[in-house]
Amino acid sequence: MRKLTLFLSVLIATISGAQTVQDSITFDPQKQLNAAQRILSGNYGKAVTVGAYGELTYNQPEAGSGELDVQRLVLLFGYKFNEKTQFVTEVEFEHVKEVYIEQAFINYNVGSNVSLRGGLMLVPFGIINEFHEPTTFNGVERPGLDNVIIPTTWREIGIGTAGRFNELSLGYQAYIFNGFKGTSFDGENGLNGLLAGKNGLRGGRQKAAESTISSPTFSAKLDYYGIPGLRLGLAGYFGDTQVDDEAKDIDGSVIGVSMIGLDARYAYQRFTARGQFVRGQLSGTEAYNNATGKDLGSALQGWYIEGAYNLLPQEKQQRLFAFVRYEQYDTHAETAGSLMRNDAYNKTDITTGLSYHIAPGVVVKGDYQFKDNAVDGGHVANQLNFGLGVWF
Repeated sequence: MRKLTLFLSVLIATISGAQTVQDSITFDPQKQLNAAQRILSGNYGKAVTVGAYGELTYNQPEAGSGELDVQRLVLLFGYKFNEKTQFVTEVEFEHVKEVYIEQAFINYNVGSNVSLRGGLMLVPFGIINEFHEPTTFNGVERPGLDNVIIPTTWREIGIGTAGRFNELSLGYQAYIFNGFKGTSFDGENGLNGLLAGKNGLRGGRQKAAESTISSPTFSAKLDYYGIPGLRLGLAGYFGDTQVDDEAKDIDGSVIGVSMIGLDARYAYQRFTARGQFVRGQLSGTEAYNNATGKDLGSALQGWYIEGAYNLLPQEKQQRLFAFVRYEQYDTHAETAGSLMRNDAYNKTDITTGLSYHIAPGVVVKGDYQFKDNAVDGGHVANQLNFGLGVWF
């Protein structure tokens, strides 16, 4: 019994120390770790690692009814087989009623700065898709860009490598994935489109649920951390959408996807900032829309910039960030053929609010979003948001 008590005490102290060093936007972005990275680097001799993150939100649209939601609760598990081989998985419960596997991959350390990976993994694109734990970003809701342009949480099955060139202050990831599915096929209705102008590529995520693969896609990201407090990212994703055997010969059943993303994070004392730009070019959309009746654009584009300042003294463990984020994103940045651009898809959001980190791993958030689009005389309801987030 005494040994069990001692073991639990050491375990709790170890986890608490890891959180203090690794958690949240208040620390140097060069040292930030996401949930999977924390598990891979934080075993400290233990075979099994357990953690979780989750968020509860309240959204109140202007002149509308509000919504309370346990948006997600994610259980984290890691197992260390030996010094080279580890397994990481995330089990996600969304809105209390839906269950997904968010990650499930094996990591094999070839060398001190080189790993091979295989399984269900996050596509390394942007900031939020890799760092989406609620204590790592400002705002109750994730940026709109990271919903319709980068379809967070974006994960697929694949294999690849990750590591660092320390002499160049450069991290890298490179993977072969199965990719988006653009269409489904059934005997009665024929070809059904899964992609559309309203939410871009989001409907094509397969999430490892009996995923179809007809051609591999390539994803890669470089992270530069050679300047103190600054982290810069360059990501790319290239390939075709996946298609069922019955639809391979149908004109418009496949879309070509090419995406480039730039991101930056910076922290200096009580100030933090981040920004992101994404451009996606889609080929074959005219034939796709003709075959499916959808309104998919031929280019997607978005960007945002955000600044935050800690209102509490730097020596305090608690942090109270006041922030503002300006973002613009358009799933009809370009259209092909006779499809006219829909200005309702060209959106601008200004989000301002507070993030109160009452302890490492616990955040209380509140913000107000001013929403607009490019429609002349159009109206988009503004929104008030509150949220609670944890990560341990």
